Amino acid sequence: MKKIMTIFGTRPEAIKMAPLVLALKNDPELEPIVVVTAQHREMLDQVLDIFGITPDYDLNIMQQGQTLSEVTGRVIAGLESIIKEAGPDMILVHGDTTTTFAGSLAAFYNEVDIGHVEAGLRTNNKYSPFPEEMNRQMTGVLADLHFAPTETSKENLLRENKKEDGISVTGNTAIDALKTTVNAGYKSEIIEKHKDNKVILLTAHRRENIGMPMENIFSAVREIVEDFEDVTVVYPIHKNPKVREIADKYLSDHERIEIIEPLDVFDFHNFAAKSHIILTDSGGVQEEAPSLQKPVLVLRDTTERPEGVEAGTLKLAGIQKENIYGLTSELLTDDVLYRKMAEAANPYGDGKASLRICENIKYYYGIRGDKPESFGV
Repeated sequence: MKKIMTIFGTRPEAIKMAPLVLALKNDPELEPIVVVTAQHREMLDQVLDIFGITPDYDLNIMQQGQTLSEVTGRVIAGLESIIKEAGPDMILVHGDTTTTFAGSLAAFYNEVDIGHVEAGLRTNNKYSPFPEEMNRQMTGVLADLHFAPTETSKENLLRENKKEDGISVTGNTAIDALKTTVNAGYKSEIIEKHKDNKVILLTAHRRENIGMPMENIFSAVREIVEDFEDVTVVYPIHKNPKVREIADKYLSDHERIEIIEPLDVFDFHNFAAKSHIILTDSGGVQEEAPSLQKPVLVLRDTTERPEGVEAGTLKLAGIQKENIYGLTSELLTDDVLYRKMAEAANPYGDGKASLRICENIKYYYGIRGDKPESFGV
């Protein structure tokens, strides 16, 4: 039996790693070890509770006002003794957080195999998104196995001369999570209050958007609500005080703008399922929404998820007020465009990514003889 350690620390990582942790637990030939860094404490705990996951080790590194350097150092130092004590055969990290890069570096220092879940996403812009783009590239250099969500991600890795036999196209585990959280009978006081309106679900928190870009985003959202009387905006606001300050300036004191505290994964997925349009600067939401048949406008100039743009489920709205306002207005008034985006097929997964990852790990260690089929084949 092979010991497989999963390391994650933020809410988005936890949402996408939870289905994989559960799949590892259900596999009799793999022994899971769960480590959390708690890079985000409160929001991480919400996800763990919903999926019924109890970590074997908790670094609890979060400190007020922590810098990227401090997070990186504390994760590497904290993992050193855990890796030596637990003796994993492979360490799985996810995506592009500081925990991801620091976890893979700690695995390398201890000569443990590394599997990178959601590998191969690229903008090839060093500072967009920041620091995520370089976290994922540096993790890719260290990884032994690359679990790419799509063929496009695989092609990115091949262009970087990663070995093809170390790359598996699995789909995205975010879609696995949706299968367990979305409930057709879900009820919410806010949704009920605005049931006769078109609800726009807004998420905006990215580090590179704080400042003028976020002012542009919130100003455009305010104008949309004022110009369309049948529109309500629901904004689960990020904990970052800088984000809250800008939001208060543009979005407060309007009866059809609901600023609420961050939602747990169950509530967020169900709010998304009940919404009309989603405006987001989040990467994960870009993957999830197509399965819910919701058009997504991406509040960034670049996306490492071009498959959604090509499939027609996403549009890049950028960070300029006029573009955001114009594209949102189009979706609110053009039923043909709306249906075209809403009905496009999700290129990101079929809900079986976690099982594919487990099977590919077993193939890597010779536990199964044939290489598993890829997503999309």
